[in-house]
Amino acid sequence: MSASNNNSSTQPLTISIVGAGIGGLTAAVALRHNGHSVQIFEAVEIKTEIGAAVTVQNNSLKVHDHIGVVRKNLRGLPWEGAVMMGSDGSEPVTYKWQVPGMEANGLLVHRSDLYEELKRLATEIEGQGPPAKLRLGTKVVACDPETATLTLENGEVIQADVLIGADGIHSVVRDHVLQQVVHSQDSGLSCFRLIFETTKMRDIPELGWLYDGVVGTRSVVSTEGPLRMLYIYPCRDGTLMNVVAFYSDTSDAKAGWSGHATVDEFKTVFHDFHPKFFYLLDLPLHSPIHKWKLRVLPLLPTWIRGRTALLGDAAHATLPHLGQGAGMAVEDGGALGCLFPAGTRAEDVPDRLKAYEELRKERGEFIRAESVDQMEKGFDLYKNKELQMKLLAYEPIEAAQQFYQERFAGVN
Repeated sequence: MSASNNNSSTQPLTISIVGAGIGGLTAAVALRHNGHSVQIFEAVEIKTEIGAAVTVQNNSLKVHDHIGVVRKNLRGLPWEGAVMMGSDGSEPVTYKWQVPGMEANGLLVHRSDLYEELKRLATEIEGQGPPAKLRLGTKVVACDPETATLTLENGEVIQADVLIGADGIHSVVRDHVLQQVVHSQDSGLSCFRLIFETTKMRDIPELGWLYDGVVGTRSVVSTEGPLRMLYIYPCRDGTLMNVVAFYSDTSDAKAGWSGHATVDEFKTVFHDFHPKFFYLLDLPLHSPIHKWKLRVLPLLPTWIRGRTALLGDAAHATLPHLGQGAGMAVEDGGALGCLFPAGTRAEDVPDRLKAYEELRKERGEFIRAESVDQMEKGFDLYKNKELQMKLLAYEPIEAAQQFYQERFAGVN
C-alpha cells in the first residue's frame, strides 16, 4: 500500500487519477503545478488516441493556456467558421462565429498531437511541480471512494488523498461512486472515422469544396432518407483531413471502437450522396477506417463520494455534435487545479470535491443535453449566437478561481 491520507498542512496531497486520456492528463498537469504528487493509472500498455482529430475550442483553449500548453506543438489550424451543404450537392452556406471579438473558435488538431503535449506537461522532469507518474498497463478493478483506495488487477493496493475517475464511459470508478452500475444509452447513431493525407488534394478539382472559402469545418447533411452527415476538417498543419461520417444505426453495440471498416461499407451507407463527395476516397488513407457506436450517459445523481470524483466521459459522456466532449473534460481538469491549490490539507478534500461538483455538474449536464438535442435542432450551433456565447465565451479558469475565492479563501 502506498502513501495514505496525510494530516500535515505542509505536505502535498497524493492524488490517483484513473485514465490517461485528455481529461485525466489535463487534471494531472494542473495538480502537479500545485505541488501535489500525482499517479495516473491507464489500463492499456500503449496509450493511443485513435479518435483521429478533435476541436480544441476557445473555452478549453483557455485551460490549455493556463496550464502551459505550447500551441505550436498542437500543429492546429484556426477554426474560423463552417460551411454547410446538402448531400444533393446544393450550394454551400458559410457561417462565421457570432461571439464578439472571436475571429476563430480555437484550433482543429490531431488527437495524438494534443495527447503528446499534455503527456509531456504531466510527466516531464523539468516541468512545474513534481512530475506525474504515468503507469501504463495497470488496470483498476475496484476502488473505495471513501478512502481513495484503488485495487489493481495484479493485487496491488494504492491509497491516496484524492481519487479522480477519468476512465471514460465504461468507468470502473463510477460504479463504486454510485454504488451501482449505470449503463450508457444508445443514441441511435454510429459513425465511421477516416483520416486522409492531403498531399494530392489540390490535384483533384472535384475537391475544391474542401478548401474553398473559410478555414474550418465542412458539414454535408442528408437531404433524403435517414439522418447521415459528413463532418470534415483539417488538422496537423493541414497535412491531414479528418472525416467523421455519422449515420443512423439501430444495432445493439457497446460504446466505443468496434474494429475496422472498409471503404465499401462507407460507400454503402452514403450511397446516395452527390458524386463529388466520394472523391474524398481518392485521397490516401492515413490510418485504417474505424467504426464507433455512439452512446451517452444518463444524468447521474452525483459525481462524488468521499474522497473521489468523476471527470469527463465518466461523469457526462455525450455526443460529439458540439465538439465539446473533450472540452468539458479539459474544463473539469482545470477546475480541479483551481480547487486544490498548494497547501490544501487532506481533511479539506471532501469539501473541495463537493465544490467541484457544484461548480461543474450543471454545465457538464447542459452540454450533454444540448449535444443530444442537436439532431432535432438541425445542428444549429453555427446559427445560434446564444448557444455559442454559453459554450465559447465561458471562462473556465476565471470561474473556478472566483468560486474558490468565494468558498474557501482564508480557510487554509
